[in-house]
Amino acid sequence: MFIATNRFRVIPSEAEAFEQKWLTRDSRLKEVPGFVAFHLLKGPQAEDHILYSSFTIWASKEAFEGWTRSAQFRHAHASAGDAKPTTLGHPQFEGFEVLQTITA
Repeated sequence: MFIATNRFRVIPSEAEAFEQKWLTRDSRLKEVPGFVAFHLLKGPQAEDHILYSSFTIWASKEAFEGWTRSAQFRHAHASAGDAKPTTLGHPQFEGFEVLQTITA
């Protein structure tokens, strides 16, 4: 299993617009082989930003890499940068290979 995250430092006055963009987008993740789950996370607020993270679980690192080369990925990112900025800088990507899973 592989977990891919992107950390976003969202300008507080733009938080609602950021959330609505994510919550109403045309996600095509379910069309990609190896996709397991997606979570949009909202974290703590600092003076200049609110921390958000996209958290995607994949069957393997290869499945994630396949997503990054897919038509679905290009569609999902086609309008990136079109609107007024809602974040402080670019998202920070972090990828993790799962070593252990414990479930209920």
